[in-house]
Amino acid sequence: MTASDIDPYEVLADSDRAFWADAVADAIEAREPEEPIVIKGGVSPSGIPHIGHVNEILRSYYVAAVLRDRGHEVRQVFTADDRDRLRKLPRQLADLEGNIVGLGEVDAGALGRNLGRPYTDIPDPFGASDSYGDHFTELLRQSVEELGIEVEFVSNTELYESGAFDDVIRHVLANQETARDVLSAHQDKIDEEYVPFFAICQSCGQLTEAITGLDLDADEVSYACTDIETGDETIAGCGHEGTVTIREGKLPWRFEWPAQWKVLDVDFEPFGKDHAEGSWPSGVDVARDVVDVEPPVPMVYEWFTLDGEALSSSSGHVVRVDEVLDLLEPEVLRYFFVKEPLKQRDFSIESIDQLVDEFDRFEATYFGEQGTIDSEHAFVEQAYPFVVDEIQEDRVRIPYTFAAVLGMTNDEQLREEIARKQGHITDDTPAWAVEGALGRVERARNWARRTGNEFDYELKRGEMPDVDFDDETTAALDELADFVAEGHDGEAIQSEIYETAKRHDIDMGAFFSAGYRLFFDDDEGPQLGTFLGKLDREFVVDRLRRER
Repeated sequence: MTASDIDPYEVLADSDRAFWADAVADAIEAREPEEPIVIKGGVSPSGIPHIGHVNEILRSYYVAAVLRDRGHEVRQVFTADDRDRLRKLPRQLADLEGNIVGLGEVDAGALGRNLGRPYTDIPDPFGASDSYGDHFTELLRQSVEELGIEVEFVSNTELYESGAFDDVIRHVLANQETARDVLSAHQDKIDEEYVPFFAICQSCGQLTEAITGLDLDADEVSYACTDIETGDETIAGCGHEGTVTIREGKLPWRFEWPAQWKVLDVDFEPFGKDHAEGSWPSGVDVARDVVDVEPPVPMVYEWFTLDGEALSSSSGHVVRVDEVLDLLEPEVLRYFFVKEPLKQRDFSIESIDQLVDEFDRFEATYFGEQGTIDSEHAFVEQAYPFVVDEIQEDRVRIPYTFAAVLGMTNDEQLREEIARKQGHITDDTPAWAVEGALGRVERARNWARRTGNEFDYELKRGEMPDVDFDDETTAALDELADFVAEGHDGEAIQSEIYETAKRHDIDMGAFFSAGYRLFFDDDEGPQLGTFLGKLDREFVVDRLRRER
């Protein structure tokens, strides 16, 4: 039997469920698994964890949440594939506080001397953890905690060292011929000398693929430390020949993945589309014909880009979870991953306001505050309870760009005052909701500063800047003040600024500069009329008249 009967796309394609996690839960239940139901993900801790890594974790989380909601006991595990080898030096690293450093700020030479060795055998460049692998696994664990998700992290190295993989390794090595036949259908260069095991060289510590002998009665493997080809690079072997136990090495990935399914009794595992055409088909065949375990329910998810480019820990094109949570609430980031898994998306720092607005509409739909088509409402009704920590109908969401406007002042009392005058907070809003609503302000302010966008200015609210205008400009400002006092919105104010300048024959740029100096003590700023329309009218009128 081949992998063709387990299409990893099928679980979503053949379902009419409004929420994709319900479709996956249905497929898992159809197998009548023993409890706890085990949901797994995994990654090599090769460098800085980023939001791409939580893609798999959050996809798993939603399935786990649905199953728990149906009354099942669920174990969500995530393997740190930390016995994998360090293949190349990353361009950047991060300490446990999340501070990014270049290789020049650590001992890059020491890292270079550890190429080819397992991550857990490499010293932590920062000296804070037991190993390189432990360090970057801890950073990922922190990211998951910040998202409010409980995940059990499992170290592959610990599974090997504890003997959890022993039976599987013995079985694979005892059935080498079958293992070679199965893998050769999926991978070239599998010859009669291929042995599905990598040994850790006792001399240099590298993982070597040249296995020269087996003694399964003694659980021992003999090896020769030869060169390792990693993509376009070659890591030189030291030439040492020796013997190690089966706990002092690892299975190749295409055998290790099915071995994890067996050892951890995995019922469901999502994975990126890159695995769908390669590792998954071979994994199914290895699982059934070599390891003797039924593969878990699969689900493919689409990778997403960051500002239009692929995420990459090695190149440094990443954004960490803690960085994102400085810009938006955890539930907004969780929302990004609740959407259709197979739809390609871009995570744009520049356009985070659009993502937040989308979440706000999603939430408003759940509470019946916004009309939608029936299919969309069904999705929202099913998904929303798993996105938020708690369903709170009295919650208040200040529009993100308005929160960025409030972030132009440091005065927290003033922020609340303006929000109340604009009607976002009312006398009936409970104190906890006020606090939550205004909590978005600092995040929006951080976004403005990070991107240097139109909201990255400081409103001079406390005292009026020292200004001196000619008579025409003074008259024009007074006239604009009268217009604002009539109650027009930001768009109308923006148009009126142009018309006022024309009527008084004032250079357009100079008139806008006058407004910027009044409100920001600067020669430039955000779109002035739109901005003024978001402030409390009394203050804007008084400032235009140079009264406060």
